Parts: sequence; C-alpha cells; structure tokens
Amino acid sequence: MIRFTFLILILYSLIACSCSSRKSKLDRKNLIPEDELVSILTEAYITDGLLTTPKIRMMVSSFDSLSVYNHIFEEHGYSQEIMDKTIKYYFIKNPRKLIKVYDKVLGILSEMESRFEKEIVLSKEHSWNLWTGQEFYSFPDPSGSDSTKFEITLKKAGMYTLSVTATLSPDDQSMNPRISAFSCHPDSIETGKRDYVKPFYFIKDGQPHTYTIIFNIPAKKTLYIRGWLYDYDNHPDDWEKHLILQNISITHSLV
Repeated sequence: MIRFTFLILILYSLIACSCSSRKSKLDRKNLIPEDELVSILTEAYITDGLLTTPKIRMMVSSFDSLSVYNHIFEEHGYSQEIMDKTIKYYFIKNPRKLIKVYDKVLGILSEMESRFEKEIVLSKEHSWNLWTGQEFYSFPDPSGSDSTKFEITLKKAGMYTLSVTATLSPDDQSMNPRISAFSCHPDSIETGKRDYVKPFYFIKDGQPHTYTIIFNIPAKKTLYIRGWLYDYDNHPDDWEKHLILQNISITHSLV
C-alpha cells in the first residue's frame, strides 16, 4: 500500500508536468529540500490511509483527491508546480535520490506502525478484564441462585474500575436496589477495618444504565474487595425481582 501511494504521487506529478510548458527548463532551482520532501510524502501516505475511513472520506467528499494532496504541499509552503518540478527532476535526473527519499518515508512509516502496535499491546496489558464471575445475570434466575456476590484481591498498584450495565424493571420489588462493596486488608477480611464504597442505586425505568466503581491502589499495597452486584434491603427474600446485569468488567490501568 505504501509503494502504491508513492507511485500514485509520482505519476500524478509527472502527468501534471506533461501538461505544463514544454519549454520550461529542468533545473535544480527552487526544488523542495530532501527532508521537506520526506515529510510531505509521509503526510501524503498517512492522508491516503485516512481517506479509506468512511467518516473522513465523507467529510472531504466535496473535494477531489488531488486537491487534498495540494493542501499538504501548501501547508509546507510549496505550490503544486514546485512539487511537480521536484518529483520530475529527481525521477529523471537523480532517481537514486528519489529512491533514498522513498526509503526514508518507508522507514518513518514502519517506525510509526511499530510504535502504534506496541502501544496497543501495552494498552491491553493495562486494561485487561479481571472479572472472573458470570458474564450475565437475569432475575428471576431459573437456576434458583440469586447470589451476585463477588470477591477479588487487587495486588498491582493503579486504578481499578468495576463496571456493570443494569436494567431494572419498574415492577421490581427490591428496596433500594444497588451495587455495594467494601475493601479491607487481605489479612483481616472478617475482623479488620472495612472501607465501604458509596453505593450506586439502580434506576427503575426498564432501561439499561451503566454504573462504575473505582478503586485506587497505592504502590506496595494489596486490597481485598468484597461486594454484591445486586444488593437490597428486603427481608425475607420472598418478593419479585426483575433485573438484568451484563457487560460486567473489572479493568486495571496505571495512574
């Protein structure tokens, strides 16, 4: 694809040059410097890639493709004529230098691609879903189990985000339906101090709503988290439940 774009630009410039005056001299005056030419061609390739994105292509649909490239030349302070002349000069008089320019463009693009791939890998490592429970809950539960209790130990420093999408029907009879959770030191789960998270109360409108709880873990500290995705104040447990829980995740990211 890179080679294709590069050849298109060369052909475009040569065709444009063929339409200009045949009397114009092929000299080195006012040529675009090599470093600038590398930058222009690099941006041209990136632009070519962006134009394959439907939304961007729609945004520039009122322009012809050549005018988009002309805009790049002008942003660097050069006209279409100067760009045409530069490409034609190197193509005819010094093709080795044109290949050298092309190799630099290819190197820059390859480095950008490599850096982007590394960032994607790091992003996935820092945002991996740590949720190990069920991926979906529906109440009433045909299996007869209404427990949404979860327990997890957070060991790495950073920010942990618990997220769940809840759809609670208006005819659900739970009192103060909510997500509730607390944290404590792993060595004192039952007897130690508990830090309760402010509860998130569900909206009873039959529409999906996403709720999130954030835990910040300092360096060299471990926390035990216990909670319930569906907590309530009803006792005894003999009332109607109409709730769906989905899109459940616990993700970790560096602060």
